[in-house]
Amino acid sequence: MSDSAAIPGSLPGVVPIRRDPNHLGHHARGEGDSHATGRGIGGPSPKRIVVAYGFWIFLLSDIVMFAAFFAAYAVLRGGTADGPGPAELFDYTNVAIETVLLLLSSFACGVATLALDARRALVFQAAMAVTFLLGAGFLALELREFVDLVARDAGPTRSAFLSAFFTVVGCHGLHVTIGLLWLLTMMAQVLTKGFRPDILRRVMCFALFWHALDIVWVAVFTVVYLMGSAA
Repeated sequence: MSDSAAIPGSLPGVVPIRRDPNHLGHHARGEGDSHATGRGIGGPSPKRIVVAYGFWIFLLSDIVMFAAFFAAYAVLRGGTADGPGPAELFDYTNVAIETVLLLLSSFACGVATLALDARRALVFQAAMAVTFLLGAGFLALELREFVDLVARDAGPTRSAFLSAFFTVVGCHGLHVTIGLLWLLTMMAQVLTKGFRPDILRRVMCFALFWHALDIVWVAVFTVVYLMGSAA
């Protein structure tokens, strides 16, 4: 018996398209099966899934890097080489203001994300502008702290403790600088190209990055400033 006779409703002389009832993805697909549906029939995953997965891997690798810096600081914070320690150097008022600015910037970034979901361009741009101003204020205070420490002969070459301090805090500040540049790019893209799917993905990745910086700063504030001073 031929294949066409074996299947009811098939035309004589025409080999029917075999389906894949077990979703193994090994047989030919019909015209209606051209799009991937995930596990089974096959095809690549949607781009939004690939981008989200890859970006989460990047964030986790970044957190691992900061964890290594924290471990190095915990080991070296006592190596002052008879120089000033955390209690003599840190200006906790300045650090508290930095923390408030970064937390408020994270809140403004969340408002921008909600405006993005609602497709409210004006609110999105305003919230992103506030995020930028708060982040820039945080960065300015951090740079002022570094300049003040260097002026007091407490630069990164003064002791192992200061080398570890400048590495941890400076690396976070570098991330904030990159985030601010990324923020301006996203504002320009939404302004010129609108709410395209690829731009929405980029903005969501930026929001994850900015919130991750906020979490890392809480760890910096706790481990570097509070625990360092207590030690």
